[in-house]
Amino acid sequence: MPGRKAIPAHRIRLKRAYRPAATTDGLRVLVDRLWPRGVKKSDAAIDLWTKGIAPSTALRQWFAHDPVRWPKFRQRYAAELRRHRKELAALRAEARRKTLTLVFAARDERHNDAVVLRNVLLGR
Repeated sequence: MPGRKAIPAHRIRLKRAYRPAATTDGLRVLVDRLWPRGVKKSDAAIDLWTKGIAPSTALRQWFAHDPVRWPKFRQRYAAELRRHRKELAALRAEARRKTLTLVFAARDERHNDAVVLRNVLLGR
């Protein structure tokens, strides 16, 4: 977007919900539709839960964390995210001000919704 300052990639981090929070995390945003199993809300240190922009239940169930479906999942989730311009703009604004850590529960740290969301926020 012309006139918009790009967000430095290091300002948007990814972290599993099962790893302890750190002061360097900045704003911790849970990006999953479901709360991570076995994680106490008091221990999670989540500042914001964006379940409304998480992948739809149908998309999440179809993907089932199958790396073979990853390319198609990325496309479909990015398409879903385009319907949430206001929420994405708010997250980008936060990332321009401070570090944003997208918190997710998936075991696979390379193939999950937080990876897609980060790329969309960074304009990739």
